Amino acid sequence: MLPHPLATLAFAFAAIAGVPAAAAEPQSGAAPPNEVRAWLLRIHDAASRRNFQGTFVVSGGGSVASARISHFHDGPNQYERIESLDGRQRKVFRYNDVVHTVWPASHVAMIEQRGLLSSFPALLQAGDDGLAEWYELQLEGVDRVAGHEADMLAVRPRDNVRYGYRLWADRASGLLLRADVIGEHGEALETSAFSDVSIGVRPQPDSIVQAMRRLDGYRVVKPVLTPTRLDAEGWTLRPTAPGFKLVSCISRQMEALGEPVADALSPPVVQTIYSDGLTYVSVFIERYRAERHTHPMLASLGATQTLSQRQGDWWVTVVGDTPPATLKSFAAALERKKP
Repeated sequence: MLPHPLATLAFAFAAIAGVPAAAAEPQSGAAPPNEVRAWLLRIHDAASRRNFQGTFVVSGGGSVASARISHFHDGPNQYERIESLDGRQRKVFRYNDVVHTVWPASHVAMIEQRGLLSSFPALLQAGDDGLAEWYELQLEGVDRVAGHEADMLAVRPRDNVRYGYRLWADRASGLLLRADVIGEHGEALETSAFSDVSIGVRPQPDSIVQAMRRLDGYRVVKPVLTPTRLDAEGWTLRPTAPGFKLVSCISRQMEALGEPVADALSPPVVQTIYSDGLTYVSVFIERYRAERHTHPMLASLGATQTLSQRQGDWWVTVVGDTPPATLKSFAAALERKKP
């Protein structure tokens, strides 16, 4: 998995072109509703239109992970390289919506078109002004992160359906330097922050494109993503957590890298993504397999909650950076309409 929520809040925003937005000079106190969207758009714009390189660290739930990231913007094109620095080596290269994930030790490469999966931040630039209905933004002054002056922003939920955030945005560029996910009792569930970052570096898009072409000797896997609808797949999901809208629904194959090559791709899984414009919930539906699906579970790792359970002949998994009760409401609202 890519580190997050920094990945979710900044680098996922970079998957789509942002609309330039200016935010007012910060002053302590609650921001009016129109400034909530303006600040988040400024962060989004910086992630997509700035050239930067750095190391960021994600900690939460007793685990720590770090990665090296380079992001280049060249006209309408976006280029990214993310390399894990801990555990199993993994490299991710992105050119616009084309993403290559490479595992050098096992000589496996996965190529995906991420447009269908990374479109949920588009809610921020699609005329959706509902964020202020679910979140309140408080400006908290100025701090320093990785040697850069940063505006501190507290994004507080107006209900118990979602978590809050504390954000540190570079004063000069708006780039998100640090993000904390804040739990129901005010505790930091997960922290993602640059330990070092250079902003405004010389773009080197060729270094990423060339790396994406070097796949000789690799087993290349190309999961198929097909747009679909829940009702077409025989399901309905009643309106549940307020503010969450259906963003995409696809049928996809999930890569199982530890399995034999002949069985590397599992049967198709239906994935739906819901977002309130800032965070998301994903619902996965697949055929129940006794050898693969053992016991229902509710697990947490940092801010990410995962709920898995059997529903008749099906196995349902709900994942999101939300309180567990929110995931349970999604699972309870899912109904099978036809065999």
